[in-house]
Amino acid sequence: MTKKYLTILLIILGLQSCRIAKSSEFFTVYLVRHSEKEVGSDNYLDPVLTQCGKQRSESLSHFLSDVPLEVIYSTNYKRTKKTALPTATSKDMRITEYNPDELSDFSKLLIDSKQNALVVGHSNTTGVLAGLLVGEEIGEFGLDIYDRVYQISIYKNKKRLHLHHMDFNCITYSKSYE
Repeated sequence: MTKKYLTILLIILGLQSCRIAKSSEFFTVYLVRHSEKEVGSDNYLDPVLTQCGKQRSESLSHFLSDVPLEVIYSTNYKRTKKTALPTATSKDMRITEYNPDELSDFSKLLIDSKQNALVVGHSNTTGVLAGLLVGEEIGEFGLDIYDRVYQISIYKNKKRLHLHHMDFNCITYSKSYE
């Protein structure tokens, strides 16, 4: 009889812990800068990704493969959308646009929505947005930096920032002439 009650108690506790986990206010936001862009592009205002940029975007998708994302955000530029695309494709998700000129409002939306999110931005917005999310002054970073992943974990009013550096090496192919 005791074994039966113990089993029932364990089932009830298990169901209760699942309910707590679902109702908890724990979520994570990942922020990245777009991958390498074509500097000499004809469309200098909205350039496409380089071959290395495409590879880095695939690498980001692998980096996030086990992360349960609920939403993916990108600015309305080819380079940011193409950076987010491999992750969105692998998770069968769509990309939602945000305005990089309204980072304060966007940071409030991210916190209020309480969703695991990927946000693809720019060198002058990614660090700033990370700072807004955790209540710290974090500024822009250099145009040659592509490997940063800001991971912001939020539980109720507690926010923790982790800075990751993606281990990525671009594979370039050289043409051989005979």
